[in-house]
Amino acid sequence: MVNGWHTQKPVSSEGLPLKGKKILEQYYQGQRMESPEGGTLHLLRIRPEPDGSGTVLMECSVSSLRYELHIPKATRSEKTAVKNQQSEGMDPTCPRHTDPREKLLRSGEMLVCPKCGVRYTEKLLRSGETLVCPRCGVRYGKSG
Repeated sequence: MVNGWHTQKPVSSEGLPLKGKKILEQYYQGQRMESPEGGTLHLLRIRPEPDGSGTVLMECSVSSLRYELHIPKATRSEKTAVKNQQSEGMDPTCPRHTDPREKLLRSGEMLVCPKCGVRYTEKLLRSGETLVCPRCGVRYGKSG
């Protein structure tokens, strides 16, 4: 069918880029974000990237334009903070968000923030490390 809808190119899931430290801080704090078009931005999807960073896809409430916010990958100090939380037997939280109830989620052998898609550990346990489950007290890994 030449004039049918299926001859059109599929719609891209990518959005227009949003940049700036102020926008990132607003997102980390969970604030309402203004669109460049004058409306507000509504969250559509959070996508972890292979390099450890994250991408947040949002849509403008006025124009229906889509925007992407690139979240940089975790710094060495952020990864250390998460690792310290694990070794203390706590459920690790994302160091970037202000809500202490926002826990990192397991994705295979990695810990990923569900709000920004940033990966904080390559593997949950490395050889020679011991972790303690905060709920039941069971030790995982080598005990020293």
